[in-house]
Amino acid sequence: MKNPVLFLSFILLLLSENTFSQSGQRRDASAPAGQTGGSNQLEIIRADSLKGAMGFQRLYGDVKMKNQSTLINCDSAHFYRALNVAKLYGRVFIEDLEDSVTTRSAYADYNGNTKLAKLRTNVVMTNGETSLYTDYLDFDRAANVAVYFNEGKVVDTTNVLTSFRGRYEVNLERITFNEDVILVNPDYTMKTNHLVYMTIPKTAETKGLTNLVAEDGTTLDAQKGSFYDTQKKQFRFFEGMVDTENSRVKADELIYRELDAYYEGKNRVAVLNKEREVEIFGDLGKYWEDRGYSEVIGNALVRKYFEKDTLFMIADTLISQDREGDSLKFLKAFRSISLIKSDMAGISDSLVYNYSDSSIQLFNDPVIWNQKNQISADSMVFYIVNEELERAIMKEKAFSVMTDTLANFNQMKGRKMTAFFGEGEIRQLLIEGNGESLYYALEGDTLNQGINRTLSATIRLNFQDGAVRRVNYGVKPDGRFIPIQDTDEKTTRLEGFQWREEEKPSMEDIFAWRIVDEIDLDQKNLFDIPNVRLRMPTEEEMEKTLQKRLLKLENSSFKKLPVRIKGANDQSQKKF
Repeated sequence: MKNPVLFLSFILLLLSENTFSQSGQRRDASAPAGQTGGSNQLEIIRADSLKGAMGFQRLYGDVKMKNQSTLINCDSAHFYRALNVAKLYGRVFIEDLEDSVTTRSAYADYNGNTKLAKLRTNVVMTNGETSLYTDYLDFDRAANVAVYFNEGKVVDTTNVLTSFRGRYEVNLERITFNEDVILVNPDYTMKTNHLVYMTIPKTAETKGLTNLVAEDGTTLDAQKGSFYDTQKKQFRFFEGMVDTENSRVKADELIYRELDAYYEGKNRVAVLNKEREVEIFGDLGKYWEDRGYSEVIGNALVRKYFEKDTLFMIADTLISQDREGDSLKFLKAFRSISLIKSDMAGISDSLVYNYSDSSIQLFNDPVIWNQKNQISADSMVFYIVNEELERAIMKEKAFSVMTDTLANFNQMKGRKMTAFFGEGEIRQLLIEGNGESLYYALEGDTLNQGINRTLSATIRLNFQDGAVRRVNYGVKPDGRFIPIQDTDEKTTRLEGFQWREEEKPSMEDIFAWRIVDEIDLDQKNLFDIPNVRLRMPTEEEMEKTLQKRLLKLENSSFKKLPVRIKGANDQSQKKF
């Protein structure tokens, strides 16, 4: 899967240092935004009409005001000169001569002393091609902090990011999105509850549950958040899982380096190849996408799924080559190998599984057990067809041991040996080169009569129910029959005989090798949670609220004031 974690790469474009900052020019924290020297008193530039005294003034029609480098436009305003505060109504537009950031709203409170603008209703904050839409925005230009709440939406040319709350701290170079964070992109949709972007050093981090669904159906889930370094192009996902059409990968920590298309999983790694129906577990997993090459290290476990059966294999290290177009596609295993299937078990020092013909090659003194049979050689290869063991080929020092109904050891050896299986049991054994056979002659499967020992260039044995039913020898075989009373340990054993039943692996060995952390497909996912929010007030309701506020302000501004009245004989005070 290419670039499964692109969902954070948009941050570099969407929330770069210039997004809502001062055109890339950071102000010193000791010099508040917009403060370039001189008085911070709000100034009236113009208005169509002006009413009121110097303490309180009402401005109507094409109102323009100024606060140092900040320009303010609106339809009407209430200006409290002594407080240096203005309440702005209708088509509010605020811009600063020192940067390209502009804000619009239906209403705003602006404090010239603190440089705090509280914008409400249909707020739009814009810088270049990126805009923030919300109904509640507090922009503290002195502290260089902008905060929105009760939902906001950030939009650029290709991305839409919404969240319930957002905070941009210019001096700290930090942008934070909180609660119901949703990123919608033509290629993917991402959900989380906490996203932090640092404009320096350009890193993005999500905390807690993070889920992504890509356009092609790929999903990415991080139960404990993620981290992206936009300069190094490196992603990290904590308790992460990537699910594609052909694979599923899970680990305590997933790492992706975009520059060299390298993936890594650390701790409790689980990889499912859906196409090949193979699942691999280990301590550390590595994958080079361009080469189609992967490694799984540390108590590796493989499960190959069949319709009615499963092949289990454990090893210290696994290597896989499975690139599209390559003629050789394989899985290699090294050290401490054990494998188990319902009709077989085996051990080996190293192993190669070829995807092309479903063959399994074992090297360095491998042993395979099937029913009552034990097969060993310097190396061997066996084939699984239609989910069953079909045949096995042993080369150099090939040795086969099988027990009969009386627990006797029937033995065959040779330079090369081919075993054919049916319904889970050995049916025929072909020995080629320096063939030797030793099998017991029984009477009624309950009484030993003696031992047949034969030397032949080739030997073919047919079996039924685990017992020898027919033997065919090549040219000029050399054989003899030894009555049971004349046998001893030497005559009952071919050279090189070893009964290695105690080495046969069991499912208990598989389970003890590692505790498997199964992939949980039912783990919590933000896409499963419905988006439920309290209804926001309509524009009409907001307008009524504003009108009530205006009426209250006007009434408080024109309340009756005490006036001294002097009469001829009266020095009392009266009130109008």
